[in-house]
Amino acid sequence: MYSCLHTHSIFCDGQDTIETLCRRAYEKGLVAIGFSSHAPIYRKTGFRTDWHIQEDRLEAYLDRVRAARRQWEGKIRVFLGLEIDYISGLMGPGDRDYQDLGLDYCIGSVHYVIPPRGAPFTVDDSAEVFEKGIQEGFAHDPEALVETYWDTVERMIRTGGFDILGHTDLIKKNNAPDQRKRWFSLESPEYQRRIKGIADTIGASPVVVEVNTGGLTRYKLPDAYPSGTLLRLLQAKQVPVIITADAHRAEDVDGHYDEARKILLQAGYTHTVLFEGKKNGVPQWKEAALEDLGLRKGDPDP
Repeated sequence: MYSCLHTHSIFCDGQDTIETLCRRAYEKGLVAIGFSSHAPIYRKTGFRTDWHIQEDRLEAYLDRVRAARRQWEGKIRVFLGLEIDYISGLMGPGDRDYQDLGLDYCIGSVHYVIPPRGAPFTVDDSAEVFEKGIQEGFAHDPEALVETYWDTVERMIRTGGFDILGHTDLIKKNNAPDQRKRWFSLESPEYQRRIKGIADTIGASPVVVEVNTGGLTRYKLPDAYPSGTLLRLLQAKQVPVIITADAHRAEDVDGHYDEARKILLQAGYTHTVLFEGKKNGVPQWKEAALEDLGLRKGDPDP
């Protein structure tokens, strides 16, 4: 009853082809795989990156995932999605051009913050880029960065246009205890106030929150996104959650799933949800008891 709807292939910053990812997900026993390549951003923002789909490759991506859906029909469900950045004043998941692509779902994510001065930067870049962003963009004030990040997440949720909220507290990636320096306290009254506010905003929205294990897999972080504290706040508001791997390699499509299951149980959750596709444009979700989650053994032949 496990799936992975947060998956990156060679069309963006992943390491494996769509075919390889489908095959490995099936072999590992997942019931579904969803592709969520980083949506193109250059035309909207002027930002040049090597981790988003290039505009001239978008149609090829859409076609390849649709072909994989046909190829793997009856073996594993294949869904077509995008991970779409919300960048204040520039773009977001609700933009009409994304809505018109015929996606099965989309993930709304905040990577970029726009500081009062200097260039926008991504909070999940290297520790050096993170430090430079605080020093140059926020005048050596990490709390100002935290406020800007959560303001941006809140605006994205209120704006809408997406189905799954991606790695909600990504801001903590470069604040982990094993990094060179702790820039801000996750236990401070100010930080706790912000995540309580975010939980309120999420609770009033129709989105599903992903429990994203990508940081555990790729960066050896001590926690999933979101933290156990935030998950407990979300559970109190009965916000539905889905476990995802944020996989950038085929081998990681079920990365740390058992750990994510335990994190959810500790937060008071008894169920997660599985995506069943869209009907008349509305996402269909099915509950799955955490105690029943597991993996079947797949036959590698499509």
